[in-house]
Amino acid sequence: MEGLVPWLRNRGLSVAIQEEYGSLAGGSVKALSIEVIPPESDMLLVLGGDGTLLSVARLVEDHDLPILGVNLGSLGFLTELALEELYPALRNILEGDYRVEERVRLEVQLNRQGEVAGEYRVFNDVVINKGALARIFDLDAFVNGKRLTTYRADGLIVSTPTGSTAYSMAAGGPIVEPTLNVILISPICPHTLTNRPLVVSGDSLIELRLLSDSGKVFLTLDGQEGTELFPGDRVGIKESANRARLIRTSSKNFFEVLSTKLHWGLR
Repeated sequence: MEGLVPWLRNRGLSVAIQEEYGSLAGGSVKALSIEVIPPESDMLLVLGGDGTLLSVARLVEDHDLPILGVNLGSLGFLTELALEELYPALRNILEGDYRVEERVRLEVQLNRQGEVAGEYRVFNDVVINKGALARIFDLDAFVNGKRLTTYRADGLIVSTPTGSTAYSMAAGGPIVEPTLNVILISPICPHTLTNRPLVVSGDSLIELRLLSDSGKVFLTLDGQEGTELFPGDRVGIKESANRARLIRTSSKNFFEVLSTKLHWGLR
């Protein structure tokens, strides 16, 4: 990837690179912290896997910047562009042949004893699950102020359409086209087998209240940060006004990525 920065600069583009990788581009390129993005930036190029793009998208969530993800390993759902497709894709982008997909983010508020104990924004999912030694716990769930049910389960996943191919899918949740404006609710190993995954409108307010004290229970955000929950804690989840923006070229669509990643149609 040492040739990427010269390639971009030869086409008249200004380039800044994350400081720990600045040596790859030489001393003439501005090196900066990922949290400090030049205001004149037009695009963010992320090289790595889906986890890398997810962490970067969380760090720059207050910047209205489209992100182009390039997968350096196997094909990803977020970083759907393979390394060998990078330069053709960049040529298309410079010629204006691309689109920007807007993806739902979720805002999460944790309330404890009437006080706000934490506020978060997620791109993939909000997970409430038990610690290693905890038993099944009870969780009251409401949608738009109306009681949904009391889940007795190992946990509960509330995910964006983007997150439908992550933990939610592993727990038996549906795969959802990532540009839809919906929110997914998927129980993890529910005690009542009729508690099935549910898809609600993107403008819904989901409220969860931990009822039982059956050992450690945790709130996890995008699998990258988390906090312990206690009986009586309330978690409010709704769509964020700030959406993630991903750059897409014409090389692949979501259904091709899905079919390739999940090996559909192969015997």
